[in-house]
Amino acid sequence: MSNKIFIPCQEANHVCDKTQYKEATLWEKIKLNIHLIYCNACRKYTKKNTRLTNLVSKDPIKMDTSSKEGLKSAFEKELAKHQ
Repeated sequence: MSNKIFIPCQEANHVCDKTQYKEATLWEKIKLNIHLIYCNACRKYTKKNTRLTNLVSKDPIKMDTSSKEGLKSAFEKELAKHQ
């Protein structure tokens, strides 16, 4: 484990993802927050990541059977074009 306080963006994004799943250590969270103070791009990434997590965490919308079959058919048709 590295003890450096300043981390690169790639590591900050990884820690952001780990935090989302409650897998980040306290030290990783501290380093992430320090990084977010001076990095606008990673602040945007964190904000979007948090928003996505909140959207996915909500109750799912159920599709009716015909809609599912239509989606499956369209997906298989597109997939066949690329094989």
